[in-house]
Amino acid sequence: MQSAAIPFQVIDWKKTEKTNHPGTTGIALWQTLQFGGLRVRMVEYTKGYLADHWCQKGHIVHCLEGGFTTELQTGESFNLTEGMSYIVSDDLSSHRSITENGVKLLIIDGDFLK
Repeated sequence: MQSAAIPFQVIDWKKTEKTNHPGTTGIALWQTLQFGGLRVRMVEYTKGYLADHWCQKGHIVHCLEGGFTTELQTGESFNLTEGMSYIVSDDLSSHRSITENGVKLLIIDGDFLK
């Protein structure tokens, strides 16, 4: 893995474009910054959001506002609320997100989680 040299910068998320990613129900709104093999996202799931797939990617996920449930394809589920985080590497746990009332997350992923 080759690391990207990222110079100091301030990110004003209010000025970062939002893209829509429909779930089975609800919508995920992504604000994305890409630095080589590193992706940093501010993600909001609307009320009633259910992911439309089981994800195999690794992530570091931190809950900023609200709460959500991460389901594993094995049947386990984990409730995360404001201030909680999870981390998983690529291809170790198929997971998907669900939220009843909406949530705002900071998600970091990339080559370092392979």
